[in-house]
Amino acid sequence: MNTYELLIRNTEEAVTEQEVRELAADPADKRVYVGYEPSGVLHLGHLLTANKLIDAQEAGMDVVVLLADVHAHLNGKGSFEEIHETAERMKAQFAAYGLDEEKTEYVYGSDFQLEAYYSLDLHELGVSTTLNRAQRAVAELQSGDTATVSHTVYPLMQVLDFEFLGIDLAVGGTDQRKVHMLAREKLPELGYEVRPCLHTPILADLETGEGKMSSSEGTTISMEDSTDDLERKIESAFCPPTRDPEGDRENPVLQLFEYYVFPRFESVTVRRPEKYGGNQTYDCYDDLAAALESGELHPADAKEAVAGYLDEVIAPGREKLRELTSE
Repeated sequence: MNTYELLIRNTEEAVTEQEVRELAADPADKRVYVGYEPSGVLHLGHLLTANKLIDAQEAGMDVVVLLADVHAHLNGKGSFEEIHETAERMKAQFAAYGLDEEKTEYVYGSDFQLEAYYSLDLHELGVSTTLNRAQRAVAELQSGDTATVSHTVYPLMQVLDFEFLGIDLAVGGTDQRKVHMLAREKLPELGYEVRPCLHTPILADLETGEGKMSSSEGTTISMEDSTDDLERKIESAFCPPTRDPEGDRENPVLQLFEYYVFPRFESVTVRRPEKYGGNQTYDCYDDLAAALESGELHPADAKEAVAGYLDEVIAPGREKLRELTSE
């Protein structure tokens, strides 16, 4: 695939497509960023955007990871010292997962978000942004929490992060879309340029195929999960014999294949006894999804296969966590 196809694969949206095409035409020395609040062990939500960062590195871009310690502190996640300890573990896990350390720059929010020049721009945005506009931008990120003043400040900080990190492309889940649109609206008011954005899908809940996979609700998969944990979780996953279940559901097992397995492996082999058809190798996600739909591939065999490949993907991060906790 060409550079543009690599950048947009497994994304829901490019804003705008033309801007991303222009970036793909000359990716050298361009900077792509994702922000994470240091709040624990990496889970599949982190790794979905990390896959896109790995794609960007393959395309020749430099990666900037914002470790949002100020946000975490204001959210009651601990002292800055505690948050930085968590952030250092996250950095080690990202490296184990596959981010090229030589092409990845990690920046703490406190390195620049507490400076006077940043604060002045933040106040200027506060003057020109209505309370309703800021609340709409962050609504999908609040997870049902009671809105506080800080909830309206966070999206304004994310707007400024685009400029002060010197990035050329922003990556986030679709739940970040409204914040990114706010940035495209507000940055020109401060004399700054807009940046293109890529939005990755939101994974469905493993057990129901509905809503959002969450580390705080329902079942999710993290880098600390053992092989047995992972197999148990996937065994109980919702996996109808179709890629398009009825209602608002998704097929989370197929999502795991599409967003985590096929981007990391050239092909997938489903192993099964000869009496059930023997081993079958699929060279792309569409072929595997079609086999599930036709009945050629049984959901139980799909689950067993995805568990094995996913375990291989997260194993280096699991081992890194063990090393860190034993020190």
